[in-house]
Amino acid sequence: MNEILEYLKNCGTFYLATSEDGQPHVRPFGAVCAFEGKLYIVTNNQKDVYRQMKNNRKVEICGMHKGTWIRVKGEVEEDLRREARAAMMEANGSALSSMYTIDDGLMTVFAFNHGTAAVYSFTEAPKIIEF
Repeated sequence: MNEILEYLKNCGTFYLATSEDGQPHVRPFGAVCAFEGKLYIVTNNQKDVYRQMKNNRKVEICGMHKGTWIRVKGEVEEDLRREARAAMMEANGSALSSMYTIDDGLMTVFAFNHGTAAVYSFTEAPKIIEF
């Protein structure tokens, strides 16, 4: 899981895909952290992406770094604990502090319960990581 986390951090921006009524929706994300051995992402609970993840927990992330790219697919679940939000803020404070505070009632985090990551390149076989 740490390898996936570091890869996504190195991407800077990665893209999260959700689905609603059979229509895919993709948007840029940039904050990710590990908490209690799970991969976490963050969003605002007033956004469409929040509602989409609540309605369909299957998501996919894609990002690129140094000529390789990663696809992370799995199911997410909202974690309402303050400790989980605090871990996200601690790992991404410079990026998130202008948008959220831990107790603002807007910031929410989702954990990947399980998933598969694959790192691809044009020259090597994909590296598959189950988590």
